[in-house]
Amino acid sequence: MTMRRALQIILAIGVVGLVFSGVLSYHELFAPGAATCPAPGAPGTVLGYPACIYGFFMYLAVTVVAAWGLRNGRRGP
Repeated sequence: MTMRRALQIILAIGVVGLVFSGVLSYHELFAPGAATCPAPGAPGTVLGYPACIYGFFMYLAVTVVAAWGLRNGRRGP
């Protein structure tokens, strides 16, 4: 497997994870049922926020790094 192909697979996984955690984050924070969200510091939260928020930012970082690697590629001979 080439490095380019590996980055393409990582990018695809990152985009799918970004969409999934984005949808979960939206439902936890902004959906009409958000009033039923646990209070900050309640079980199921990390530093007062649902874990899907942190997942969103981690997948965002993975997606950005993979896209940057594909865009720049190898330079030189």
